[in-house]
Amino acid sequence: QVQVVESGGGLVQAGGSLRLSCAASGSSFSVNTMTWYRQAPGKQRELVAIISSGGATTYVDSVKGRFTISGDNAKNTAYLQMNTLKPEDTAVYYCNVVAKTGGRLGWYNYWGQGTQVTVSS
Repeated sequence: QVQVVESGGGLVQAGGSLRLSCAASGSSFSVNTMTWYRQAPGKQRELVAIISSGGATTYVDSVKGRFTISGDNAKNTAYLQMNTLKPEDTAVYYCNVVAKTGGRLGWYNYWGQGTQVTVSS
């Protein structure tokens, strides 16, 4: 099993910054990708940014130029640096980890509990 824990959310004014962290832990696992999703009230969950174990990144158009995803493979941790935040960025941010564990075949999805980001206008 892989445990995923997000941290770093909070309340910030528009134009401000926050840095989210996603830490994956467990025994004998290998990470393929780490992805940040967000879900605002009444809306579907959407992909925000993804980073592969090789460092390749992809962003949703609405955050390009403002958000940066990075990773530390040694710590199995991904970060999401969010700058120039807007009220529409308000959501619960979830981390998804695709990983393979020693005792199972194939890649599996693991989710964290989410961290709230609120941007006031």
